[in-house]
Amino acid sequence: MNHIIPGIVISFREALEGCLVLVLLLNFLDKVASPHLKINALYGLCASLFVSLLLGLGFHFLGVELETMENFEQLWTSIASLVAVGLVTSFIVLMIKHGHAIKQYVEKETAVNLTAIGVFFVSFILLAREGVEIAIFTFAGQYNAFSIVIGIVLAIIVSFIIYFSLFKVSISKIFKITMIYLIIQAGYLIWYSIHDGLGALNGLGIVENGSVRLTKLFDLSGTMLNHENGTIGLVLNVVFGWHSDPEWLQFLVQYIFTFGIFAYWIKKTKRQKIH
Repeated sequence: MNHIIPGIVISFREALEGCLVLVLLLNFLDKVASPHLKINALYGLCASLFVSLLLGLGFHFLGVELETMENFEQLWTSIASLVAVGLVTSFIVLMIKHGHAIKQYVEKETAVNLTAIGVFFVSFILLAREGVEIAIFTFAGQYNAFSIVIGIVLAIIVSFIIYFSLFKVSISKIFKITMIYLIIQAGYLIWYSIHDGLGALNGLGIVENGSVRLTKLFDLSGTMLNHENGTIGLVLNVVFGWHSDPEWLQFLVQYIFTFGIFAYWIKKTKRQKIH
């Protein structure tokens, strides 16, 4: 359960973003009387899927190889988690800045690249970003592959509903709810990265047992707040990335990051309303 729900939500969010970007791009090509360029946008989609799948398979086989090297596996997953956090943070910041005007953003990028090769690269770059993020998130967060597929399928279904207007869907509300979860999961990945990094360095003898960096801030693992099997703790872990026995460094970095991003989002939203 810990990895199924986050995997579904994250892959749904990223895949939905990609599907809607493609829909906006195709609709814009119709609007500017360039429907013949749609095939290039679809070529860009295929190329982005190929790159994303290739990267995903690469991460999978890397994980299999690293399973034989316990400490190095932890170190690499720690690094992968930090890379994932960096990518998703840049995505979150981009969406906070331009999410309210994503249609204008896609149309502007397409308008200045209105050639066969230009449309191909616009499609490829915009869509590959989502696929690469899903691949890195899956590896770094060790999300269940089945949950990733469920999320992508749900995103495709919702995109068809929106495209054919079968019924009204508030896409802005969907984005806001999934953005909240995305920020929380990015904070979780920071916790996970520090946890694995410290564990690997401890196993390699670089950080010794008893080091202040390994000191627990608190330990509620013997209560219903246990993040692995506690009645309340398990739910908090899935929804908020809660851990019942965090090292102080992990706890501080995770929640400073999480609340910092939320504060930035609120500040930007207020400025956008004023303007």
